[in-house]
Amino acid sequence: MTDSFLELFNSPTYGTLTLSEVREKVASFMAENKDANYRVIIGVDSQMKNHGEEADFVGAIIVHRLGGGGVYFWSREKRIKKYVLRTRIYEEATCALELAHKFLDESHRNGLWGYDFEVHVDIGNVGETRVLISEVVGMVRASGFKVKTKPDSFAASKVADRYT
Repeated sequence: MTDSFLELFNSPTYGTLTLSEVREKVASFMAENKDANYRVIIGVDSQMKNHGEEADFVGAIIVHRLGGGGVYFWSREKRIKKYVLRTRIYEEATCALELAHKFLDESHRNGLWGYDFEVHVDIGNVGETRVLISEVVGMVRASGFKVKTKPDSFAASKVADRYT
C-alpha cells in the first residue's frame, strides 16, 4: 500500500482531504452532538480491471451517528498485479487493518475518543468467499478489532464497492 492510499481521501461533502483533515472533520462531526453515540467503521473493497491485469482497491472511513446520519471518506489505489481471489481478499483485509491502525493512532494522539470501532470485510456466507470467513475474521479479531461480514459489512460491500 502506498502513502497516497493512506493519506488522500475524497468526500462527497468536503472534497479531497488528507487523513489529518479527515480526522478534523470526524472530530467536528462528533462535536456537533456530544451526547450521541458514534461508530467509526473502516472497510476496503477491490475490483479486478483490464482483463485481470489491474486491481482497484478502495478504502472507506465511515462515521455513523447512531440515529442521526453520518459522513464518509474514501481513498483509491490502483495496483498493476494479477490476484487470485484468496490473495485479493487478504490484501483487502490487510489494507483495512493498516488504515484502521493509522486512523486510530493519530486520532487517539489528537484526543478523538468515545466511539465504537469496526472493520468491515467484503466476505460472506454466500459465494466464493465463504471458505475464507474464519481465516479473515480471525485475522481482524487477532488485530484487536470488531469485525463484520456480509450482509452487515456495508463499509466494504456498499460504500467502498460504490467507488471500485
